[in-house]
Amino acid sequence: MPISERPDLTPDTPPAREFHDAEAAVDQLCKLYDLSVDFLREQFAAALAGPVPTQRIRAFYPEIRLTTRSFERIDSRLAFGYVAGPGTHATTVTRPRLFHSYLIDQIGLLIANHDVPVRIGMSDTPIPIHFAVAQDERMTVPHEGAANFTLRDVFDVPDLDTTNDDIINGLHDRGAGAVAPLSPFTAQRVDYSLARLSHYTATSPAHFQNHVLFTNYQFYVTEFEAFARRALADPDSGYTSFVGTFDAEITDADQPMEAPLRLPQMPAYHLKKPDGSGITLVNIGVGPSNAKTATDHIAVLRSHAWIMVGHCAGLRNSQRLGDYVLAHAYLREDGVLDADLPTWVPIPALAEIQIALEQSVEEIANMDGFEMKRIMRTGTVASVDNRNWELRDQSGPVHRLSQSRAIALDMESATIAANGFRFRVPYGTLLCVSDKPLHGELKLPGMASAFYNDQVERHLRIGIRAMETLAQMPLDRIHSRKLRAFDETAFL
Repeated sequence: MPISERPDLTPDTPPAREFHDAEAAVDQLCKLYDLSVDFLREQFAAALAGPVPTQRIRAFYPEIRLTTRSFERIDSRLAFGYVAGPGTHATTVTRPRLFHSYLIDQIGLLIANHDVPVRIGMSDTPIPIHFAVAQDERMTVPHEGAANFTLRDVFDVPDLDTTNDDIINGLHDRGAGAVAPLSPFTAQRVDYSLARLSHYTATSPAHFQNHVLFTNYQFYVTEFEAFARRALADPDSGYTSFVGTFDAEITDADQPMEAPLRLPQMPAYHLKKPDGSGITLVNIGVGPSNAKTATDHIAVLRSHAWIMVGHCAGLRNSQRLGDYVLAHAYLREDGVLDADLPTWVPIPALAEIQIALEQSVEEIANMDGFEMKRIMRTGTVASVDNRNWELRDQSGPVHRLSQSRAIALDMESATIAANGFRFRVPYGTLLCVSDKPLHGELKLPGMASAFYNDQVERHLRIGIRAMETLAQMPLDRIHSRKLRAFDETAFL
């Protein structure tokens, strides 16, 4: 009898249960997830070592389900933590231990705001074998044809037809009476991004902190490690460890960290606190494509904020090298997000992020009031996809830049801000002017070296200080309602 005609081999799973306690609900999610993943790993190891399987082997993601029957209005000040009306809402869950605090917070808000239980059980969404074995270093999925059986006939594999951004992009089909999504990402979408994050950054997603700085230069990485060592030497800093690429971790300021033989495409570094409120720095390199790739995947971690601290071309003659640019608006000419977020969608500045950055510049630069205008301008930042835009006929680009009132140009900031808007992650941009190509000051080696030596350390400290300020704010203050669409998921 062909495999397709035999009954599936699945683990014995307990029936769904209702919970009025968020921690107990998350504990059950962990048990169900472990049951499924352990089953798949055992069966996969047996299939590789033993006889060819004679039936399809499947296990499923656990699920959170909430049913409400009231139109009672929830506190209108809230941006998340509730559903808008009666009906059933559900989401599949992966890696519940990784998202333990997040899940407790989100489930707890639902129970408190609606005074109804959540139902925890198995979903009907199978776990792809690749994601089941991803956390076990002893196991790998062989390439097509390497095993003694056809992988897709026996185990589920990632399905891109169901791994997409339809929910977050507002394209999810919500027919009458259908179960509505409870979370912006399905379990498969989360698993996909966790795998890509490990690949691109060469660090485990478990190390990522809630506050993420993006940069486009390795110089910032060197300064970040120096800052991290000073923080680890200070028992009052609250930071407990520093993690570099390939999960190299130090807990002591004088502890050596071996340099990797190679760097990943977008190396990440993590200055950690026990509650995850530390700071992650990601060197995304140059270009909007990298910026989109990084934020596409970090978004599933539900960061509390991300900020770009990179270099830019100053477009005004009044600017000097080393001046700061605080973006209040973005001119998106990079093109990478046009299919997901049309350019006619405005990307607003978020007051909490802007204030934190401005106050950090005042503190670190020891300036305030009108004096701040000597070193910082606020305005529109333009992002393009052509690093050598200066070599083109400048009449068109310069005219558009002037019409937009842009004060700076780079290749990443608008992408990071737009993806923050799209993914409901608070965002901001503080750039440092490294050249003025329209005014004869190009980024040449000698000039660049002097600039980097003088400015990078202070610029990075401003970004870190802003993140430390944001870390002290309640989450419902940072996550503004202006990032939420008409029909939102309850989960942040």
